[in-house]
Amino acid sequence: MNKLTPLLLGLVPMLGQAAQLDGSQLSLQWALPFAGILLSIALFPLLAPHFWHAHFGKVAAFWSAAFLIPCALAFGPGVAGGVVAHALVDEFIPFIILLFALYTISGGILVWGNLHGSPALNTGILALGSLLASIMGTTGAAMLLIRPLLKANDNRQHNVHVVVFFIFLVANIGGGLTPIGDPPLFLGFLKGVSFFWTLEHMLLPVLLCVAILLALFYVIDRHYFTKEGVLPVDKTPDTEGIKLFGTFNFALIVGVVAAVVMSGVWKPGIEFEFAGASLSLQDLVRDVVLIVLALASLKFTPKQVRAGNDFNWFPMQEVGKLFAAIFIVMAPAIAILRAGEAGQLAPLVRTVFDASGAPRDFMFFWMTGALSAFLDNAPTYLVFFNLAHGDAAHLMTDMASTLLAISAGAVFMGAMSYIGNAPNFMVKAVAEDRGVKMPSFFGYMAWSALILLPLFVIVTLVFFHV
Repeated sequence: MNKLTPLLLGLVPMLGQAAQLDGSQLSLQWALPFAGILLSIALFPLLAPHFWHAHFGKVAAFWSAAFLIPCALAFGPGVAGGVVAHALVDEFIPFIILLFALYTISGGILVWGNLHGSPALNTGILALGSLLASIMGTTGAAMLLIRPLLKANDNRQHNVHVVVFFIFLVANIGGGLTPIGDPPLFLGFLKGVSFFWTLEHMLLPVLLCVAILLALFYVIDRHYFTKEGVLPVDKTPDTEGIKLFGTFNFALIVGVVAAVVMSGVWKPGIEFEFAGASLSLQDLVRDVVLIVLALASLKFTPKQVRAGNDFNWFPMQEVGKLFAAIFIVMAPAIAILRAGEAGQLAPLVRTVFDASGAPRDFMFFWMTGALSAFLDNAPTYLVFFNLAHGDAAHLMTDMASTLLAISAGAVFMGAMSYIGNAPNFMVKAVAEDRGVKMPSFFGYMAWSALILLPLFVIVTLVFFHV
């Protein structure tokens, strides 16, 4: 049982009278549990790896309680219950169902053959993944390709950089072309941003970033490949060619994409209210379809295929427990941001407009991005979307550059930390499960700061007025 379950069940009686968390009434001290769980994710795997591996669910539950108990005492059990209801119904449950479906289905596709991790092959896989990320979503593309990429490089002495660039490109930036690609863009789609507006306006920024990162990756990978000299015997068995098993799962992935698009296009106008959280009929249908597709994959994929992928549920367990807590404890930070001028982060909010009230696009890019690196990038996108104007028709026309800045910031800078976007943590977990010694939380941020920050300065200079 998830270690958060007893805590969440204890809040069920509160849900009937749940109320909203008022960000204008909160001090920044309410964000301390969020800082605590971030530091736990950053430090425990480094300082106490065995403890973390065995008890990360308990640590997550502790930080949830560190926020919810004071919240219930200060504002009433209804408010604390409302936070849980919103975090679970509006955010965590749809998030984990989509992740479960894509993880399960992609784990049923086995690429088997004599792939060897040369710089050209690795760069080609990253380029393919960057394209697929906008077609089947960053999570789908990442979970589909991370295993064959790891298998191709399982005899390489230096392979950490391969996974790091995979997170940059496939788990984040590559998903910037369509609303299917990344959750923030899908939320914009639900708010009225047209499918082709995203494709048209995000095309050049995405192409620029992908081109620069692929070129840089090839140079780095070529350096390590040459430095390694004669490689150890490849663990991947030689065959007469590349073979795909479990290919019917590709049809299930198409079903996942169709279900997600359906939930953004079909608007029956039927809503279900639960403790202040709202669940639309189209979202409920989408989630049921996703579960059915995942169960179909489990039922009909031969066990040998999953065994060939070393498929197991630990990455899902780790992401599920940690992100359940993250969605709860980040509620005060999101509420304070949404309070705008009335909240404790008012000075930060003011930086995105100049003295005359005109939007400063480069600040929308950097502020949306900086907060997306540590908060979930989907609600962060919505905060700045509403702060800029909130009307999609106006933003797509008169404020197109501002909407582009918000979109690019949320998608691109989700790559800055392991928790900036859900696939980041999934890729890390799968890589570590395959024996790759991934960087620590801060170690990964050293990579992202060194490589991505200069890239984002270039994006700023090319696309946004300073």
